[in-house]
Amino acid sequence: QVQLVESGGGLVQAGGSLRLSCAASGNILNGKTFTMGWYRQAPGKQRELVATIPMFGSTNYADSVKGRFTISRNNVSKMVFLQMNSLKPEDTAVYYCYVLLFADYWGQGTQVTVSS
Repeated sequence: QVQLVESGGGLVQAGGSLRLSCAASGNILNGKTFTMGWYRQAPGKQRELVATIPMFGSTNYADSVKGRFTISRNNVSKMVFLQMNSLKPEDTAVYYCYVLLFADYWGQGTQVTVSS
């Protein structure tokens, strides 16, 4: 099993910044190559991709966040980060950490609210 714990959400004004962190744990991860990422779900909408980052290779971003958000990871500590700049009210959502390793694993989510 994989456990994911997010932190860093909160309330910010439009134009501001937040940094989300997610710590992954679980013996299944040891010695494995896996993708990490962030998804988000706004009220009344489906969960959508924000960004993903493989252990080796290129990152992938939703068009709506390109140039504003940056995903990174630390493979030693098994953490993934999302630096969010120039936040907009439409970025308001619950943000979920994600790991893909034989199956999808999700964190409990962290609320990000951007006021106008």
